Amino acid sequence: MSWAEVLKAVFPLLEGTDLTSCMLVSKQWREIAQDDYLWKCLCAKRWPSICKRLSPPTLTYYKLFQTFHKRQQRRKTFLPPRLSFNDLEFYIDIWMEERLIFSEVVPGPVLQNGIRVSPPGVCDMLRLHLEGPEYKMTLPVDPRFTIPLSHTVSVSVLVGRKDSNKVACIINKSIFDYIDRTTYRALAFDYLEFSPVYPFVSGIRAWISLLFMDHGSEGVIDVFGIEMDFCDAANSEEEVLWLLDMLDWK
Repeated sequence: MSWAEVLKAVFPLLEGTDLTSCMLVSKQWREIAQDDYLWKCLCAKRWPSICKRLSPPTLTYYKLFQTFHKRQQRRKTFLPPRLSFNDLEFYIDIWMEERLIFSEVVPGPVLQNGIRVSPPGVCDMLRLHLEGPEYKMTLPVDPRFTIPLSHTVSVSVLVGRKDSNKVACIINKSIFDYIDRTTYRALAFDYLEFSPVYPFVSGIRAWISLLFMDHGSEGVIDVFGIEMDFCDAANSEEEVLWLLDMLDWK
């Protein structure tokens, strides 16, 4: 059996990535591996219906496979955001039952700068998160406040634009209904409402967390910070600013 016959027997057993690698070995290997029947067999495994046509919908089955066999990983690129944190201020209100326990107007740069140094007594996992390199928006709480875990706690967050004197809703009276004891965070979320200009954007959540440490009394948490994020869709400063720009500003 000649080497060409051996290759013609082996090549149909290979996956597409391996067959592509074989095309780089030599001119002779490439000529055999380019046989479109081999690529039709590979396409038939991935898209059986398309191989019922008498001819491929593209020039060759090889081109069809190479174009669509794996999802294209496109690096996200953004134009510079039209907003900056200097244009924004956040209105954060927190209630325990019906009693207001925190109410602040937070300038955008304060949330942007965040908690630089973790206070003493913070658990190691939360400290690593706060001091790690990933993007985050945090706010130190001063004075701190305590919350009995038996009480219902809710939060509202509005954001205002100083450049247009408009306001948008980020979180509308959502309840902190999940306590993560591993990272010492109480979490609440709400779905963002976007401008009608973006009718196909939906289902993106805004999360807000109470950052806490253990209190001396059992069943009570000591809140020292607040974190807000949009990790469903935005994981950098420019992504967050573009997301906020798309809100339904009134």
